[in-house]
Amino acid sequence: MSGDGGPAPEARPQPASAVSPQQPQQPQKPPGDAKSGTGQATASASPSQEAAAPASPGSPQAAAPQGLLAGKVVVIDPGHNVGNFQHGAEIDKQVDIGTNRKECDTTGTTTNSGYKEADFTLDVSRRLRTALEARGVKVVLTHQADRPFGPCIDERARIGNEAKADAVVSVHADGTAAGNRGFHVILPAKVKGGAADTSAIVGPSRELGERIAGNFTRTTGSAPANYLGGGTGLVVRDDLGGLNLSTRPKVFIECGNMRDANDAALLMDPQWRQKAAQGIANGIIGFLGG
Repeated sequence: MSGDGGPAPEARPQPASAVSPQQPQQPQKPPGDAKSGTGQATASASPSQEAAAPASPGSPQAAAPQGLLAGKVVVIDPGHNVGNFQHGAEIDKQVDIGTNRKECDTTGTTTNSGYKEADFTLDVSRRLRTALEARGVKVVLTHQADRPFGPCIDERARIGNEAKADAVVSVHADGTAAGNRGFHVILPAKVKGGAADTSAIVGPSRELGERIAGNFTRTTGSAPANYLGGGTGLVVRDDLGGLNLSTRPKVFIECGNMRDANDAALLMDPQWRQKAAQGIANGIIGFLGG
């Protein structure tokens, strides 16, 4: 979940032509943020055969997109960290997100059977990296569970800023009530306060989010969320430090609801996770002009 350390506010639905949604349920305020659950994980699943393969050197059709994307930088932010639940005092410390202060990080949610969001986000992020690198993109991960906890949300934003990323995507899964299904992409609201000023990234972040949403539903077959976003698959939020502090085009994607049995079955399936990674990659590639 992308609570950034707190419960999600009522989403403000935004229109998006990039998605062909299912008939949505009436939007509603999500229940409390389940990111306060525990989370420790290992990314043990290996990429499926659907993983994007590097282009053949002799293929002129594949060489052109690689050239177009050469020099492009994408930062991938696997939500939470497998060790966060062991470092409650550290991740509870407040950090400045410009408009207010929030927890350094949260632990993330789990499925009812115990599959951790931190497992999911790191696995999908690694698959996403492979797909993008196959197209010539330079990829930076904010972490690989190679640190005891975190990074804090302000550091996650700073990593993207300092990399001068052409796009930043934070990978998550939601933790709301059973029956709430589907994915949604979170876009930055226009905020200004302290170190936060999203005025320059609101437009390009929306384009990035629309492209990811459209490609995600086409590649995975998953519908936009039926519980927020008005069926568009897009939600604008002004309370996420990872978005507020970003100076680069950035979105969060909640790939499904870990607390719904049907969504959870998809999220735990390595083949579906490969499709999810490819859908996100396709959206990023389109945004980058590849």
